[in-house]
Amino acid sequence: MTMMMVVIGKLSKMMVVVAVALLALAGGLKSVELCDMNEEGVMACKPSVTEPNPVDPSPECCQALSAANLTCLCDYKNSLLLPSLGIDPQLAMALPAKCNLTPPPNC
Repeated sequence: MTMMMVVIGKLSKMMVVVAVALLALAGGLKSVELCDMNEEGVMACKPSVTEPNPVDPSPECCQALSAANLTCLCDYKNSLLLPSLGIDPQLAMALPAKCNLTPPPNC
């Protein structure tokens, strides 16, 4: 893959993330689906990834996470989307291990 293709791919992904974040902030996003996790799954995990007092993930959270695309979730660890949803990226990246799931390499 050429460097130009990599840059275009990253810019495209960033534009999508910014658009989703803006919709969420503007209240135009009625439901959230993130990397094969529906709104119910995201909300089940939110207490575990929200500061200041995160809790251990619930069985519902771990079940939702087990069906999620973990590689896709890793792509968001440095994005603005997770913080815009009130999710701490470091706590989110620790969830797979807390749910006894194997995170993707280099995540």
